[in-house]
Amino acid sequence: MAVATQTLEELCINSIRFLAIDAVEKAKSGHPGLPMGAAPMAYVLWDKFMRFNPKNPQWFNRDRFVLSAGHGCMLQYALLYLTGYDSVTLDDIKQFRQWGARTPGHPENFETPGVEVTTGPLGQGIANAVGLAMAEAHLAAKFNKPDATLVDHYTYAILGDGCNMEGVSGEACSLAGHLGLGKLIALYDDNHISIDGSTDISFTEDVAKRFEAYGWHVQHVENGNTDRDAIAQAIAAAKAVTDRPSMIKVTTTIGYGSPNKQNTAGVHGAALGGDEIKLTREHLGWSYGDFDIPEDAMSHMRKAVERGASYQAEWEETLATYRTKYATEAAEFERMLAGKLPEGWADALPTYTPEDKALATRKNSEMTLNALAPAIPELIGGSADLTHSNLTELKISGSFQKGAYENRNLRFGVREHGMGAICNGIALHNSGLIPYCATFLVFADYMRAAIRLSALSQAGVIYVMTHDSIGLGEDGPTHQPVETIASLRAIPNLTVIRPADGTETSGAYKVAIENRHAPTLMAFSRQGLPNLPGSSIEGVAKGAYVIDDCDSTPDLILIGTGSEVSLCVKAATELRAAGTQVRVVSMPSWELFDAQDAAYQESVLPQAVTKRLAVEAGIAMGWCRYVGAAGDVVSVDRFGASAPGGLVMEKYGYTVDNVVSRAKALLS
Repeated sequence: MAVATQTLEELCINSIRFLAIDAVEKAKSGHPGLPMGAAPMAYVLWDKFMRFNPKNPQWFNRDRFVLSAGHGCMLQYALLYLTGYDSVTLDDIKQFRQWGARTPGHPENFETPGVEVTTGPLGQGIANAVGLAMAEAHLAAKFNKPDATLVDHYTYAILGDGCNMEGVSGEACSLAGHLGLGKLIALYDDNHISIDGSTDISFTEDVAKRFEAYGWHVQHVENGNTDRDAIAQAIAAAKAVTDRPSMIKVTTTIGYGSPNKQNTAGVHGAALGGDEIKLTREHLGWSYGDFDIPEDAMSHMRKAVERGASYQAEWEETLATYRTKYATEAAEFERMLAGKLPEGWADALPTYTPEDKALATRKNSEMTLNALAPAIPELIGGSADLTHSNLTELKISGSFQKGAYENRNLRFGVREHGMGAICNGIALHNSGLIPYCATFLVFADYMRAAIRLSALSQAGVIYVMTHDSIGLGEDGPTHQPVETIASLRAIPNLTVIRPADGTETSGAYKVAIENRHAPTLMAFSRQGLPNLPGSSIEGVAKGAYVIDDCDSTPDLILIGTGSEVSLCVKAATELRAAGTQVRVVSMPSWELFDAQDAAYQESVLPQAVTKRLAVEAGIAMGWCRYVGAAGDVVSVDRFGASAPGGLVMEKYGYTVDNVVSRAKALLS
């Protein structure tokens, strides 16, 4: 096919294909196959349906696009460049996967404006898309009026076979179907190829029927390679279905246009090579050089800039009218978009005295959530079917359900992994919503990939984890986390907090609410804990602080977290009675303490005091950085046991007598 015979649409689609081919070839690394096969559906979606403003990637009412199959990211970078985003230049395309470029090997929201969420681990993106759609539905129900539609945008996703194989996608899509998220439209790139070869070797289920069973509206475009009209008709039909999410199965050929590599695993994750690129150019009638884009194609694609400015201007007129008619709601809406917390919200945090009843910190957490809910209307979340164990229900609100999207209690069902990924989507909707999600701490392992992506994506998700140690008791070692806290502390940009009492619980929430660019994970107890003299909201923000001190230079420092802080305080009283000068440090968060300056760290843990005993109902790993070579740790370095929680703690050495004995041994 000669260049002269190509239609304008074919020029645009081949521009996408060859930008991907050339970038991957130059980098000698990447995945050209998906962009080559999915270019037609992506072009139709971006050119004919999506509403966005390339010159303002953060314009609120834009349609959201998620490339769940993130390995095919050159598809998205080509679209961003061709439609006029300043964030991706031709130089960035040429520097694909290179140091400092805004075109990393998988899409990163914090690196490339125009990329909504960080994808790559398969299935995460479509689950994020469910969260984005939930955020839109909630805000629309909250702010829209019969005569003023302020929130009105779609969430589109392109996902692949691998995304559909990963369990997290099933969790999230099942919930999306239950919720009837009519503004969520997923295009499934059905190309039958994964890294190991044809998907027939491991994946032969009928995906369309599965999504129908989830409650989705399902269509099939049989020729996604060239039938652009069918793709457009399917998207239009999906938009017309308002009571269900839509999945469009688009059958494509991976590596379309490559004579020798299309429809093979060889084009999935490797450059085509010079000879094959030459053949592909000939086969597709592409006479342009490396990274050259036909002027007609560029001119057409760049019309998105003018359209985008018009879309935003029209919406801003709507906002101006809304401001006039609904001043109170408009003020709240614009405050949320600006990322500003309500004035005086922290005044709602509960405070406690030692005379107050000892409560499990999970109960303190419930009290804090419900104290904050009226003060922070953007707070929204729920539990993975453990609401009455995690104690996470907002009593001010009903349940977020189909037809009741204005409510703030999210019912995730037993879907921890999907829950975490959905909350990432809500946080990255960039509308000011503050999502929290909850389960037992041990089940953080079910959602670890989503927690890691929260940290990587700078998503301010709040993780509420209860039943935080062997102290939970009878459920036994399957439910007793011993290594979990240590493993979570290993994740960069994740703040882990284990509060000791009610006041520290309030302090933990203050940190979490204020931290909008990183996730916070709070671990709460099942057993009751006394409210300690000297516990401090401000101390939590510093990660560690002196909660109980001696009269002179300490001979020994006891360091505790969570339920073990009160144990350290009692042990210190006995040790002082025997003439030992003991300081007790509460260390609810390693990460927050490590962020303090050297002077503050020295004031809490003086280097001259080398006798230090850490007490935590978890493994000892990592504590050497705080106790040093001369210190020790009372720890649990094996699995727990099934028995009443107090007895398990006693049998594992979490008693005043054992802490005193270990301290004396350390001093001697």
